[in-house]
Amino acid sequence: MRIEGTDPLEERVLVVAPRGRDAALVKRLLAEEGISCEICPDLVALAIEMHSGAGVALLTEEALDSSTHEVEEALAAQLPWSNLPVLLFPAGTSTREAVSPRVRRLNDLAAVTLLDRPIRRVSLASAVRAALRARRQQYEVRDLLARLELDVRSRDEFLAILGHELRNPLGAILTAAQLMEHGRGSSERERSIILRQTGLLSRLVDDLLDVSRVASGKVTLQRAPLDVRDVVDRCVASNSAAAVSRRIDLVCECGSEPWRLDGDPVRLEQIVNNLLTNAIKYTPPGGRVEVTLEAEGASGEIRVADTGVGMDPQMLPRIFDLFAQADKTLDRSQGGLGIGLTLVRRLVEMHGGTVRAFSPGPGKGSTFVVRLPRLHSGAGAVEAPAPTAGVPEPEPGESRRILVVEDNDDLREGLASLLRNLGHEVVAAENGEEGIEKAMEGSPEVALVDIGLPVLDGYAVARRIREVFGARVFLVALTGYGLADDRRRALDAGFDEHLTKPATAGAILTLLRKAG
Repeated sequence: MRIEGTDPLEERVLVVAPRGRDAALVKRLLAEEGISCEICPDLVALAIEMHSGAGVALLTEEALDSSTHEVEEALAAQLPWSNLPVLLFPAGTSTREAVSPRVRRLNDLAAVTLLDRPIRRVSLASAVRAALRARRQQYEVRDLLARLELDVRSRDEFLAILGHELRNPLGAILTAAQLMEHGRGSSERERSIILRQTGLLSRLVDDLLDVSRVASGKVTLQRAPLDVRDVVDRCVASNSAAAVSRRIDLVCECGSEPWRLDGDPVRLEQIVNNLLTNAIKYTPPGGRVEVTLEAEGASGEIRVADTGVGMDPQMLPRIFDLFAQADKTLDRSQGGLGIGLTLVRRLVEMHGGTVRAFSPGPGKGSTFVVRLPRLHSGAGAVEAPAPTAGVPEPEPGESRRILVVEDNDDLREGLASLLRNLGHEVVAAENGEEGIEKAMEGSPEVALVDIGLPVLDGYAVARRIREVFGARVFLVALTGYGLADDRRRALDAGFDEHLTKPATAGAILTLLRKAG
């Protein structure tokens, strides 16, 4: 499949005029207008050249002999996007009623334009240029179809990989739940499996959403002056356990010179962690992953090099593209969606930097180099704090009256049971109308309300509760809609907080404390 740009052969004007000096005359007239052409001795030669590429076919009716079927077959075999322009000098008058059956048959197979004899040089050149413009538009359609076909193929491959990556943790969760249901195995072990696999599912969804947010410009960097060495140190520390478990030597050379940057510490950690995770994941046991920092002049480099599986040189230009996958085999034991590098590139670019990938070839390791601008000495004042690794698990506070409005039965009952086990008084509702009724009856102190509810959505529920109870109820939007616009809409509707599903118990308990 070829995409973009036409081959010179595809712009050729092919001329068939077997009698006299017609072909030579046409070639000379077009040359005087800056248009080059090639002369074919007969229709058989024209059909052969058409298979190699042609922009326009220019022929006389005298050329339509017993071998016309060769050209007709070539024209009939064109792909749907193609309709080769044919300029034809009829033997007599140019009216359709007077043309020969051979010309009419040809006209049924191609975009035939009849030209009068004799013809002025300017008119001939104008007709040829118009035909070439039409042909170029056909090539644009061809290239667009090819790009769409490639995008669809990449999308389908990505969806297949996504299905694989989602089914793996779901399968582990289902198996652990079934073991617990039948009383087999260790409940502690199964609980650990479920927690670990649900965490993996959450990360997969977060990666998908992050790519979408960054691509649509909905991510805003929370910039502050920071030392890149601190960011890299934290990332190396958080990945050291994974490296040890795979018997990989993880080495960091951060240097002694400070490298101050005006950046978002959370997003910078996301960049480095993504590169380190990939390096460890694709490096065989006994290998080495090395992180080095070099800061000089107006910019600096973060270099992550490994001795892993490497990459085919043909893959390097596309490795940062969305849906691009170097590993498309059925054996995907390493896991991952292949969108992490797309996210890395876009976050790096948002920081005013660049990222490049290098590899000598398969089995020879890979190197990723992130170049970012340095902050001038003395600029900025407050160093950005280190991002927290996760939501702390606080102790439950005083008992509260809590309303849970959620249409998913399992989630609603599970959340209600969790809160009751923590000593809270809980009332649950399965739709918006019932939620408002139970709020009026019970006067809750806290309401956890889903947004996508039947009957009345969560925004309507929040507005109604706020109208009746004012600020006495702490309203939390507990929802699967997690974009910045979703948070803004929730706050505009009267919610105090916006919590994206799946929410950990620690995150919910933190909000309950905030409600106090």
